[in-house]
Amino acid sequence: MNGPLGFVLDLLFPPKCVFCGKVLDTGEDGLCARCQRELPWLTDGEAELTGEFFCLCAAPLRYQDKVRDSVRRYKFKGRRGYYKLYGRLVAQCIHDHLAGRYDLITWVPLSPQRKKERGYDQAFLLASAAALELGEVAVETLRKDRNTEAQSGLTEEAQRRANVLGAYSPVDPSLVEGKRVLIIDDVVTTGSTLSECARVLRTMGAEDVVCAALARAR
Repeated sequence: MNGPLGFVLDLLFPPKCVFCGKVLDTGEDGLCARCQRELPWLTDGEAELTGEFFCLCAAPLRYQDKVRDSVRRYKFKGRRGYYKLYGRLVAQCIHDHLAGRYDLITWVPLSPQRKKERGYDQAFLLASAAALELGEVAVETLRKDRNTEAQSGLTEEAQRRANVLGAYSPVDPSLVEGKRVLIIDDVVTTGSTLSECARVLRTMGAEDVVCAALARAR
């Protein structure tokens, strides 16, 4: 926020780095210079992952240390404002790795129960911010009908696959028919959730599916 009110708010609540919590210096926006240098960035081919039903997933960061702690605050501690910086990072990653490969941007939705508990859908906020940075609008294509166990609590890939199988359903198949779809999520581990969403999108007639996430756990 600019102007006198923004100045007062910055004095009372100085903006901090979303990853380390350091009060930001003038000119820094969401990310301090040290984290810019030292975060576990994924570059070139290491930022890319292939999977089942989607042909490519790109993520700018490795899900560890300060990145993991930041995402957990975002998802479980109400730090919803982090989505703005996260969206910029994901948008840059999409630009670098997925430009020209999609017609439509969407996200991995939360179940109504989980959204009610959390108060917001973190993947929707992330996708909306990334889309805005790219001059696009995120479109709702899927709903989550079944409240599943958190994927982070499952260690085996087979468990993760079974956990999300059949959990998502189409909103409106005509939205994606013949389109190349980009799905955005916060963290990708084995890719089971993205694969299930991509499978449903393909049954809706999507021509191709690519994915992006803020961080990759493996």
